[in-house]
Amino acid sequence: MMNKIFFSLLFFSGLNFVLAQDLNKNKRAEIHFSTVQIDTLFQDKISIRAIVMDGNKVWYAADKNRYGYYDLKLNEKFENKIVKDTLKIEFRSIAKTDKFIYLLSVANPGLLYQIKKDGKSIKLVYQERNEKVFYDSMQFWNNKEGIAIGDPLTDRLCILKTIDGGFTWNKLSENKLPQIFDGEAHFAASNTNVVIKGNDTWIVSGGKKSRVFYSSDKGDSWTSNETPIDQGKNMTGIFTADFYDNKNGFAAGGNYEIQNQNFDNKAVTIDGGKTWKLIADHKGFGFASCVQYVPKSKGKGIAAVGASGLYYSSDGGANWIQFSQDSSLYTIRFVNENTAIAAGRNKMIRICFK
Repeated sequence: MMNKIFFSLLFFSGLNFVLAQDLNKNKRAEIHFSTVQIDTLFQDKISIRAIVMDGNKVWYAADKNRYGYYDLKLNEKFENKIVKDTLKIEFRSIAKTDKFIYLLSVANPGLLYQIKKDGKSIKLVYQERNEKVFYDSMQFWNNKEGIAIGDPLTDRLCILKTIDGGFTWNKLSENKLPQIFDGEAHFAASNTNVVIKGNDTWIVSGGKKSRVFYSSDKGDSWTSNETPIDQGKNMTGIFTADFYDNKNGFAAGGNYEIQNQNFDNKAVTIDGGKTWKLIADHKGFGFASCVQYVPKSKGKGIAAVGASGLYYSSDGGANWIQFSQDSSLYTIRFVNENTAIAAGRNKMIRICFK
């Protein structure tokens, strides 16, 4: 009997130890930041709305024909210009493969460049001339396949795709694409109108209608889903979105003309974008130009930048802490679970969350 009791005590002690370990693991997995340290990496008269992490380098796409990178290891900036005729080119989309960086300009003519990672070898791989041309965002699924989206030229989505690593780009056939509403388009706010997780792809829209388009097969077929985000005017709707995995996502934006409006401007999904629910009405930020999930946060950590400054949520977007009132930041990307790079009007900064 004593042996049985002793064994039972050992068993329950061991069980309690395992449960305590699991609880500690869960506690460690939860990320709660209470302060930030911000370092300015560089300042200039520049507008940066698109950045992409590539190892130790933060590549950026900018206005006035410019692009470049900041080397976080060497603490050095490299910048270059693309000269084409007398055009004043504004780049608001950027993406990468293992070998190249890709830049896409916004307005007519639409210009898509392939840049070798030395930053100096430049090749024009796609151009489009149309007074309605306006490209908004670009991403890659892998080293061969990539996607870019632009404002609709007809009554269908406007999508470019490459299947050869970015050397050639072609428009998807309109009979494969969903119809759009009059006045529905996209916003080139932070290169976050397209979100990719594996083969899953989401495109967000705004304006007179604000929806989320979803493809499970890299653009071969699409479905569209309604959202409760503020919409109905030219400058309303979703400006930015991110997905933590193929189920949990967050979308934000609002009314660009009423930038302090902090209701009807944030929504979450837990079913891969099929349904969306408003969250944190009258809490946190107003108009947002970029949202990003914190890595390794189980979908609970989210950072946002925009007209209200830098905000952070540790509970999936229900509540928010303001870490900075800086309204000049347009876009943000995480280096790891504690560090992010943000850029915008006249600067690029490093944010260390603590």
